[in-house]
Amino acid sequence: MARKIKKGDTVQVLSGKDKGKVGEVIAVIPKEDKVIVRGVNVVKRHQRPNPQLRQGGIIEKEAPIYVSKVALVCPDCGKPTRVGFKFLEDGTKVRYCKKCGEVIDK
Repeated sequence: MARKIKKGDTVQVLSGKDKGKVGEVIAVIPKEDKVIVRGVNVVKRHQRPNPQLRQGGIIEKEAPIYVSKVALVCPDCGKPTRVGFKFLEDGTKVRYCKKCGEVIDK
């Protein structure tokens, strides 16, 4: 299945404790249908110190969220929208905004 949300996209959370928050997609996990969004679904984890890499303590990091709970924010109209696919004249497949019809992949 083609990916409707990619790394670097701006998305808005539709449901859950972080409803309404907007953030950038850091990573996409297609096998689990999840995305990691910067500043959304932040959890605290106890981290053991590692002398070569990091200091120990309680760290905050983003946890994955289901892709069905987020909507892509259109760069042109600025609203959360569904994503469609279409082919351009040169044969390339691109994503487009279902609200305003503008092409997202430029």
